[in-house]
Amino acid sequence: MKKKPLQKAVALVYEEEKGAAPLVSASGQGKIAEKIIETAREAGVYIQEDADLVELLSKVPIGDEIPVDLYQTVAEILAFVYQLNQKYKNEILAHGN
Repeated sequence: MKKKPLQKAVALVYEEEKGAAPLVSASGQGKIAEKIIETAREAGVYIQEDADLVELLSKVPIGDEIPVDLYQTVAEILAFVYQLNQKYKNEILAHGN
């Protein structure tokens, strides 16, 4: 029987006025990863599933900025999320909700 791989999750927060790069705000595996994902879903936060990126980010201590080497990748994800948010916002305004 094949054992299910241990699930990992990393949460990032980016506040432009507080720093130049996103910070790791939560990180964990197993039950902690499940809680991070559950909390994100409940808050309506976009979840990017990328095992390689999670593996790299999971090595960054909580509260630290992401490494410069990951700026481009994380910036692309953030740009995608901002586009989704803008599209969703525009749809709400168009439908009067």
